[in-house]
Amino acid sequence: MKTPHRRFRARFWAEVVSASLFGALFLLTLFWRDWLEAFGIEPDNHDGTVEWLLVAGLFVLSAGCAVSARLEWRRTAPAR
Repeated sequence: MKTPHRRFRARFWAEVVSASLFGALFLLTLFWRDWLEAFGIEPDNHDGTVEWLLVAGLFVLSAGCAVSARLEWRRTAPAR
C-alpha cells in the first residue's frame, strides 16, 4: 500500500532548515566553546558567558523551530 504524498508549504521547509541550522550551531557551540574567538570576536574576554548564552539560545531556537515544523507537518493533509 502506497503512502499518500503531502504537499508542504514553504513555511514547513523554512522551519526544518532553521531547526537544522540552529541545531548544528548549538552542537558546534556546545563542543567548541571558543569558536567565536577563532573569528576574532571576544565579547567576554574568554570568560565563556557569551558562549553558554549562545548554547542556551540556540537550543531554544532549534527546539522552537522543530516544534513549529512538527505542528505544520500535522496541519498538512495528505494529497489525494
